[in-house]
Amino acid sequence: MSRLGKFSFGVGDRFGKEGKAQLKAVLKMQENGVEVIPVWNKSNREHETVGTKPESVRKEADAAVKELGYKGDYLVDADHIGLDTVDPYLKQSDFFTIDVADFIGKKSAENEQREFLEFFEKYLEDFQISGIEHEIEISKDQLQEMLDNFLLAMKKAGEVYRHIASEKSEEFSTEVSIDEVENPQSPVELFFILAALAYYKVPVNTIAPKFTGEFNKGVDYRGDLDRFEKEFEEDLLVLKFAIKEFGLPQNLKLSVHSGSDKFSIYPVMQKLIKKHNTGLHLKTAGTTWLEELIGLAESEGEGFEFAMLIYTEALERYDELTRDYTAVLSINKKMLPQPETLKSGFQYANMLRHEEDSKHYNPHFRQLLHCAYKIAAEDREAYFRLLEKHRIKIEDNVTYNLYERHLKPLFLK
Repeated sequence: MSRLGKFSFGVGDRFGKEGKAQLKAVLKMQENGVEVIPVWNKSNREHETVGTKPESVRKEADAAVKELGYKGDYLVDADHIGLDTVDPYLKQSDFFTIDVADFIGKKSAENEQREFLEFFEKYLEDFQISGIEHEIEISKDQLQEMLDNFLLAMKKAGEVYRHIASEKSEEFSTEVSIDEVENPQSPVELFFILAALAYYKVPVNTIAPKFTGEFNKGVDYRGDLDRFEKEFEEDLLVLKFAIKEFGLPQNLKLSVHSGSDKFSIYPVMQKLIKKHNTGLHLKTAGTTWLEELIGLAESEGEGFEFAMLIYTEALERYDELTRDYTAVLSINKKMLPQPETLKSGFQYANMLRHEEDSKHYNPHFRQLLHCAYKIAAEDREAYFRLLEKHRIKIEDNVTYNLYERHLKPLFLK
């Protein structure tokens, strides 16, 4: 088992102010007898939007660990990087999420396909994966489609991995991300992808496929839960099989890029990782920024005023703020409240807080504000001052949210 352990959790933090609050949630899990390894993740896009550098994430993680006396493992994830963006992260990070989505669907050379097929030939006959009821059949058409869609992308993952390995002498964890694409991968396609990663000698620790259903930003999962359960379970079984077949790392586990707050699939995943005694990595990001905003609004006064400024400007800059997220948003603009209807911080916070059963909760409002952190970054001095002024309330919100709504349902209940 690597430093990632059996269970690990991506604690994204847009502004780098909530490391201690996040780690408190992890320590609460320890008190309940469950070890969850925290992984502070921040993408290149987030750094560019907020105006931070990769070293800021390392400083945040180290400071939280020191202040709380945490003795367990923890990692810093260079999230969604490629060959052109990885270098600034090499010194600071010990977890690298290699994103090859841009290469999926781009065809590799015919000679490369032929050479790979010599490696993969055994699986052109029907075969059985333990736990999956039906035999795995790969037709000629399906095989060619997978070759054309995925082989080049996995070759590129290998290039990025080898570049990182050539620059780092210390141990690091590797994730390959294929989730930011249009279509979900089937369990058979996931098996092919893992075979290709083994062929290109990528010792992958976590793999992040795209699952069926909608993983929109900041809101719950939308889709067929029975279908998700079947797919997730078959993916777990595919990973177990691939580890044995290809000699992939024993700690290889699924990584779920949640887009934050996919509460309805947590019981499904919890049941299945327990049933199959397997690990899991799950990433969050924007949920912490929204808890900061909730804390400011609840504080009324200038905290609520600042939260209102964020929302009012977000409405005015809607197209700009949502442009990069259009594939993972389901906002009905008619359901966004007019600013003048928000009379108190209490009302604002209840509309934003992710409580599905609350009559006040507004998922459209929440999704827009999930994308609006850029506005706070543009007035960071005022924002950071308010975060410190209302530190206790915000920290309590962040810890409660991470522990009660995420870690506990996933790994404890």
